[in-house]
Parts: sequence; structure tokens; C-alpha cells
Amino acid sequence: MDSNEIIRLGELVLEGHIVSEQEAISLTDTCEDDIPLLGAYANKIRTKFAGKKVDMCGVINARSGLCTEDCKFCSQSVYHQTNSQPFPLISKQEALDSITNLSKAGAERASIVTSGKGMDNDPDFERIVTLIKHVTTESTINICANLGTISYSQATFLVKSGIKRYAHNLETSQNFYPQICTTHPYQERLNTLLAAKKAGLELCSGGIIGLGEGWNDRISLALTLRSLDIDSIPINILNPIQGTLLEKQTPLSPLEILKTFAIFRFILPSKVIRPAGGREINLRDMQGAVMLAGANGLLVGNYLTFGGRDIAKDFIMVNDAGLVPILNN
Repeated sequence: MDSNEIIRLGELVLEGHIVSEQEAISLTDTCEDDIPLLGAYANKIRTKFAGKKVDMCGVINARSGLCTEDCKFCSQSVYHQTNSQPFPLISKQEALDSITNLSKAGAERASIVTSGKGMDNDPDFERIVTLIKHVTTESTINICANLGTISYSQATFLVKSGIKRYAHNLETSQNFYPQICTTHPYQERLNTLLAAKKAGLELCSGGIIGLGEGWNDRISLALTLRSLDIDSIPINILNPIQGTLLEKQTPLSPLEILKTFAIFRFILPSKVIRPAGGREINLRDMQGAVMLAGANGLLVGNYLTFGGRDIAKDFIMVNDAGLVPILNN
């Protein structure tokens, strides 16, 4: 797609046009010279439909490792030999202390994350619900949960515990997914999101780019997220961890990453699109540019099994881009 076509489609989206699959695929042909133009229109689209506020969210690794699933990118899988150290469910106080630290750093929300496929037959489920009730009562920021696959009845327990948003990534397109995970099907991930939505929870779901997927897979993921009306969309960029099956995967270039974020904004004009794990490693000095290519959320602080960066630097980056971090209460 040349510069004139980018301008034409960008103006149409600003007028309320819904980008079709073919138009989205055409955007992937944008040459490197025109990526700044594509990003500029993504920025205009974000401003019109989502404003200038940026949602700052941190994650709490509440139970780590010993996951029975074979996701090729994950250092917590029992199929991989990595330096990631497993640990059991943390205490209510440990969770609250971590959330308090995120809150003091300025994060507006925090997500409680546990390793494992999901909550069916999980002996920790009742303790997890109790932990969530405690932190939602005692903390002043929004609390989300990311516990793997859940049923509708489990989702209703989570609603009663005080959370309003459930996070569960689709990871990639349905077509490419079997290349990444074989121990549970894509439909289980979709079913979890549908169950959470039926229970009244907001949805957070995205994926990882740089797994070896093609542009059509990224477009398919974005369109699936649109069809599910996902509220918050984290986009991770693969951090190839030693010991995983993707440890030698070739990293994406910063420009390709920026183009991906911009295209997601064209497809999802009003949603929170959140650069997440791997952004520091893969974007390097180009991190600030993603805030001018349609992003309006950030996953801040440390990630589940590897470090992030000083949250204060992310606040500076957001402000320098002319955007406004959402502050906690």
C-alpha cells in the first residue's frame, strides 16, 4: 500500500469506516519509508476514538512454573529446561505488597497471574479467589485476573471476588496456533473468553508477535479480537528465552513491530492496545515511537519470568509523546 492509499484508508477510518480483512492485509505491504506515515494515521485514529489517556498495568506472578502445557515460547512449561524458578501460590500479604509497590509507582491496575492450563480441578482455586478478594478490598487500584482457562461458574466466582476484567491471551491466529501449542486447542481459549464475558467481566486478550507467524496470522488475530469485542489488547514481542523451543527465533525489527501496532490500531480504533513483554528488548531506542503509532496502554514493571524497566521511565515516555497516563486513585 503506497502513501496515497494509506492516507485514503486512514481518512476513511477517521470517518468511521470499518477496515476489512483485505484492506488490513493490504496495509501489511506498507514499505519501510511509509511506516512513519502509517503510524501517524494510527496515532490520529487512536486520538479520535480512544483519546490520549494511557492505561498503565502491572502483573503479579502469583504462582510460577510447572505448567503442563507445551507452549513453545514459555519458560514455565515442564517441556522446557530454563532458568525460571517455580514457586507455589504466594500469600495474600505477598500479593498485596506487590500491588502496593505497583500502585506507589503509579500503575492504574494490576493483574494476578498464575501458571498452569487453567482452573478446572485446580486445588488452589478457592485460595486464589480468597487472595483476590483480599487484594481487591485492601488496594486502591483495579485488579484483574489471568488464571488460564475458566468455566462460566468459575468466572462468576471471580466476579464476586471483586475483579472486573479477565485476561486470557489467544497468543496468535487459529491457523498458526497448532505450531505453538498442541496440548490444548484454540477453542478452549475462545471458550474462556466467552465464559468470562457472559459472567459480566471485561476482557483482556492479545498475543505474541515474532513467533514465526506471518502477516496474515497477525491480521487474523486482530480480526478475531475485534469480533470478540475485547477491551484491552496486550501485544507481546517474543523474548526468545534460552531452553524454550523458540530460543533461536530471529527477532522482529523495530520497524516491523511499529507497523504491526499501527495496523492493529486501524483494525481496532477504540480499544486499549498495550505494548507488553519484550518491548524493551525488541524496540530498544524505538520504544517511544510505539506511543505515536497507536498504542494507548503499557504493561509496566517486571514481567512474569524476566525483568522490565523502571516504571518512572515509562511515565516519562508517555508524557513525552503528548499522552496522559491514567493515574490510580
